[in-house]
Amino acid sequence: MRRPLARSLTALVAAALLLPAVAACDTEPAGLVIYSGRNEGLVGPLIEKLEDKLGTNVDVRYGDSAELAAQILEEGDKTEAGLFLSQDAGALGALSKESRLVALPQAVLDKVAPAHRGSGGDWVGVSGRVRVLAYNPDKVAKAPDTVHDLVKPEWKGKIAYAPTNASFQAFVTGMRVLEGDDATRTWLKGLKANAKAYESNLDVLKSVDEGETSVGLLNHYYWFEKVAEEGEDKVKAKIHFLPGGDPGALVNVAGVGKLKGSSKSESAYAQKAVDFLLSAEAQKYFNDETKEYPLAAGVKSTVEGLPPLESLQAPKIDLGKLDSLKQTLAMLQDVGMV
Repeated sequence: MRRPLARSLTALVAAALLLPAVAACDTEPAGLVIYSGRNEGLVGPLIEKLEDKLGTNVDVRYGDSAELAAQILEEGDKTEAGLFLSQDAGALGALSKESRLVALPQAVLDKVAPAHRGSGGDWVGVSGRVRVLAYNPDKVAKAPDTVHDLVKPEWKGKIAYAPTNASFQAFVTGMRVLEGDDATRTWLKGLKANAKAYESNLDVLKSVDEGETSVGLLNHYYWFEKVAEEGEDKVKAKIHFLPGGDPGALVNVAGVGKLKGSSKSESAYAQKAVDFLLSAEAQKYFNDETKEYPLAAGVKSTVEGLPPLESLQAPKIDLGKLDSLKQTLAMLQDVGMV
């Protein structure tokens, strides 16, 4: 009677020992955890390509870039993430300021122009977008050459903008860096008096295209995506790239940085991920799928009608200084925009 019981216990122990192995197969830990401020619909296919390249699991936590940066700061060295993919430079600048990013190899930094990477050598841009003015040629012969004209009386009721959009808020932060808080606050008050607020850049472009407004502030790729989908002959709106280093011509970037606190193996995967995002394959993805500017050396935009990045007269600004989003939000609240 004892022998069968022994065999049963042996079987139970063996089964118990097998359970963790089975569970591990079902819940294999990720080789790399990425916090992504870029949405899944946009970068999901690129993450799948990255996972194949790395030969390991990649776990992505999606969210707002500023909120994810705040989470990383709160987690400190205990963060699970090895890589931060940000929608904008400001969130990366905030992490760099608090020394939460790992210095990148010079060979990697050299792939991206200094204007499109962190001055501390710990993050790089992977795709670029420029602020432009969309305009309806049936309403106005041409758009202004400076956003400062938009606060003049003749533009009252003719402007569309999206004050709660992250790209608009980054632009305002850039204006604060370039021209100071007082001048920016005054401009915002003038814009609010003249403009109509919309929820998104897509709504801004729609408003201008349909003639509801004459001019709209947005990022360039919204217009190029619309043209690619509908045909340029079906799109009434045109876009104007502002000259002379105007704050309205800000070139912002989506970028990536390796996080401190990750394991040695995860750090190695994170570096390979940075390399992949700067590869011709990934750069072409941003060019083809989002109509953004490739930023890696040797990769040029092939989007028809998009002027070369080096030809743009963008304001000279350290993009890492776009990290003061809280102050910008406070200013937007103060003038009644958000």
